[in-house]
Amino acid sequence: MKFTKEIARLRRVEGQARGVIRMLEEERYCVDIMHQIAAMEAALRATRAKVLAIHAQDCVQEAIESGDKETQRAKFAELAALFGKAGR
Repeated sequence: MKFTKEIARLRRVEGQARGVIRMLEEERYCVDIMHQIAAMEAALRATRAKVLAIHAQDCVQEAIESGDKETQRAKFAELAALFGKAGR
């Protein structure tokens, strides 16, 4: 499976999210909560980057090799949209 590491990373983020909820319920120190949220955001950014790289290696490469101009345009449009969203 090509997403094994990403799944593991997201499971860690899931655990961190439960921990942040618990911290909020316990009214823990705000700075500690923010550190945990920042760690989650970093893990999500890394996962997004890896999934995008896999998409480029697999799906986009396949479209390029197919020679089908319409498929190539569609994949390019997908990538452009993804990069646009990533910048937000």
